[in-house]
Amino acid sequence: MSITTPHGSPQFPRTASDIQPSTQEAIDNAVQALQANKQNWVTRSIQNRISIIDTIINNFVAIAPQWVASAYQAKGIAEDSPLVGEEWMIGTWPILKYLRQLRQSLLDIETYGRPHIPGPVTTQPNGQVSAQVFPQTLYDRLFFRGVTAEIWMEPGVSAETLPQTQALIYQNKNHTGKVALVLGAGNVSSIAPTDLLYKLFVEDQVVLLKMNPVNAYLGPLIEESFQPLIEQHFLRVVYGGIQEGEYLCKHPGIEEIHITGSDKTFDAIVFGTGQEEAIRKAEGRPLLTKPITGELGNVSPIIIVPGPWTPVELAYQAEQIVSTLTTNAGFNCNATRVIIQHADWNQRGQLLQQLRTLMSNTPPRNAYYPGARERQQSFLQAHPEAEQLGTPGPQQLPWTLIAGVDPANTDEICFTTEAFCGLFAETSLEAASVAEYVDQAVTFANEQLWGTLNVTLIVHPESMKVPAIAIAVERAITNLRYGTIGLNYWAGGSFAIGVTTWGAFPGHSLQNIQSGNGVVHNALMFSQAQKCILRAPFTVTPTPPWFVTRSTAMNKLFPRLTDFEASPSVWKVPGIIGAALTNNKS
Repeated sequence: MSITTPHGSPQFPRTASDIQPSTQEAIDNAVQALQANKQNWVTRSIQNRISIIDTIINNFVAIAPQWVASAYQAKGIAEDSPLVGEEWMIGTWPILKYLRQLRQSLLDIETYGRPHIPGPVTTQPNGQVSAQVFPQTLYDRLFFRGVTAEIWMEPGVSAETLPQTQALIYQNKNHTGKVALVLGAGNVSSIAPTDLLYKLFVEDQVVLLKMNPVNAYLGPLIEESFQPLIEQHFLRVVYGGIQEGEYLCKHPGIEEIHITGSDKTFDAIVFGTGQEEAIRKAEGRPLLTKPITGELGNVSPIIIVPGPWTPVELAYQAEQIVSTLTTNAGFNCNATRVIIQHADWNQRGQLLQQLRTLMSNTPPRNAYYPGARERQQSFLQAHPEAEQLGTPGPQQLPWTLIAGVDPANTDEICFTTEAFCGLFAETSLEAASVAEYVDQAVTFANEQLWGTLNVTLIVHPESMKVPAIAIAVERAITNLRYGTIGLNYWAGGSFAIGVTTWGAFPGHSLQNIQSGNGVVHNALMFSQAQKCILRAPFTVTPTPPWFVTRSTAMNKLFPRLTDFEASPSVWKVPGIIGAALTNNKS
């Protein structure tokens, strides 16, 4: 199988404006079809579900080049730009990887009764049970050198009871089917497909997907590639904006809702808008009585643990940090928004200067997501000293750094508001020792930064040789209240791995939803997961292809990885390794 990028295909809409909103009649018909077949889905055999996934994989591979072309055109990326590889990385590859993982989990359920956990199950010092879920295969070990991921379960789950928390819908097939509404995200093209797959194959619910108006152009491609689910009335795709979304949320045929978006949209769905929203939230009287889950963003921090960084290591970590902001032009819920440093670290200023240099040399991106310019301006009004780096064109925004933000200001916009553009801040904490600083950084992230989706810690291996620091770092991993924690690897990378859980730290109330509730992805189908821990070496060779200076490598690698996930073969490995070793400066 071979994948090549076309010059576009006229049979599919090229922009979201080509898509007309669905009529209420069309929406009603879609809901009715799903209601009539929701129990049929529940009774489908494992083998039938595997057959459906196999067909979707084949279909999706066929439309993958058009999927990528539609996305990069909509985002203003030139056809010959190395950044085209980014759309393979955050779009087609995660979808196919997740389909492959779900397929394997279904095979495991058929053989063992539950998905196979590929790594050890461990009881942590605090009594929580963790399961290593990544790498799953020898190929994962080869392609993600040194990267591991574990899922920590909620307190109360033991190593003995852990199997009972997996694949509950497959352990008891006597439940009633449901119709779920998935309100798709507009920024990353893999979100809506993986969300609907989670609802179908992990939660056993048929799905009505409403495309986000920003990337509605992908809807026809989903309908084409997911045809086995559509033709059997297990999936429907509809289009529209706020009006259609409101109609669907209130529709009596919709029984559950999942949204990827903002907490403001979530609150409007649950409590209404304006004065009514404030009153209902205060009184705990939601308008919506249906179950609803959401992934709603984050003021994502990176905690820098001081250490003896060499100039090469400093450059590497600066590139990783900048890449966590610039990927997808900064329109990611997991993009870094606040860098936390120890005020007395002698390399603090050097790191900041490396960040400035990299951002100045990174071409600005089109601000394709609605409201980006207004959001940036709100931060600039609060911080006129903000550094705007690069020379943007009319449709672009400069990369923006706000350094030295006062950590004591609890009303600070950089701490309370997700920028959702190419902007992040830096702050520093005073502490008598590095270990004390790590503890303070955990408290600061937990208590002063909005959201609980993901956090990253960067720690030098020499620092981990100091017992007090090592203990503080492990204590931080235990105490950080985030759904994903990355150690020396961008926590946002967990989104693409698929087998890990992705969502907020559990426990948010409807009145204070912050980053949301519930999880997605979770290919091993745990029902009581608390958080995911992603670990990697301090530096990796070759440099990861998603780093900002490696876009040509990304452009060569991720089409190959997409092709590999569609049909794994040892014969494809040399080409993948060769692409990963591409040495370039974009």
